[in-house]
Amino acid sequence: MSAFSASHISASPIAARGSSAPAVNDEEPQTSKQADDTLQVSEDDHSTNDTAGPTRADGTPMAPEEIQYLEQLKQTDRAVRQHEMAHQIAGGAYTGGASYEYEVGPDGKRYAVAGEVPIDYGPVPGDPQATVEKMQTVIAAALAPADPSPKDLQVAAQARQYLLEAKLEAAMEQSEMNQARDSGAATSPPEEAA
Repeated sequence: MSAFSASHISASPIAARGSSAPAVNDEEPQTSKQADDTLQVSEDDHSTNDTAGPTRADGTPMAPEEIQYLEQLKQTDRAVRQHEMAHQIAGGAYTGGASYEYEVGPDGKRYAVAGEVPIDYGPVPGDPQATVEKMQTVIAAALAPADPSPKDLQVAAQARQYLLEAKLEAAMEQSEMNQARDSGAATSPPEEAA
């Protein structure tokens, strides 16, 4: 079993102030309903700050370069997850669950910067036709992302090799069966008419 992997994509880290910040609370701000059916957001959402834009885990505003870095991390996270999902969808039963490498952003959240999906690309013993079908699926899965990684191309190349070997084995078996049938027909006595 091998694994497809997205190339490790990483932006240059920025020395974030307060990198040992406490965990971020990802819950929605608490709201309360007023009598006139309008929502009033509690002060827990930091909307009373005079800042607009992302904040660090400790609630302080990010510097422009931290915001840019955060956007790069978000974009990388989306690209890595899409890449691995493409493998999983195309590989079907031959793939396992994706695993990711994470980087913590200046907001204290984890973002996927690399990933891999395990895939079974070994031949099916004693069944060349099943191997052919399996390798066709494996090749499609390896090349499914828009930007296959070097590891993806390696898996596809190995699957192609197994595919060619299986096709050769299937052709040899078919040839042997044809020869046996032809030689059996030539050596059997003709049937007598009744």
